[in-house]
Amino acid sequence: MSDLSASADFYTSVFGLSFVTKIHLPDMDEIILSMDGRGAALVLMCHTDGIARDLANTGGKIVFYVIDPVATVELARDRGAEVVREATPVPEFGDAVIAFVHDPDGHLVEILQA
Repeated sequence: MSDLSASADFYTSVFGLSFVTKIHLPDMDEIILSMDGRGAALVLMCHTDGIARDLANTGGKIVFYVIDPVATVELARDRGAEVVREATPVPEFGDAVIAFVHDPDGHLVEILQA
């Protein structure tokens, strides 16, 4: 993450995650966010050792199940996300509504209807 505070704001305001803690390590800072005790966490990391990394292109993605994918995509767009795929039904997945956005740091986020 290039800006931990901005990234934490994006994930808390768009996906409803809650702040757990901030950790300062010798070569990185972390902010840990949670889904209110549901047993999962999102760890946002910012390396502070001066070594350049391209972590947005590692091939992974973050997935969120939400009640209203269309509204979530709009909120993500309003918060600076690039919409890769609008929230639309996908026949190959039983018409599940699926969308993709890039967060402000370029990480791929999949949004699925819960």
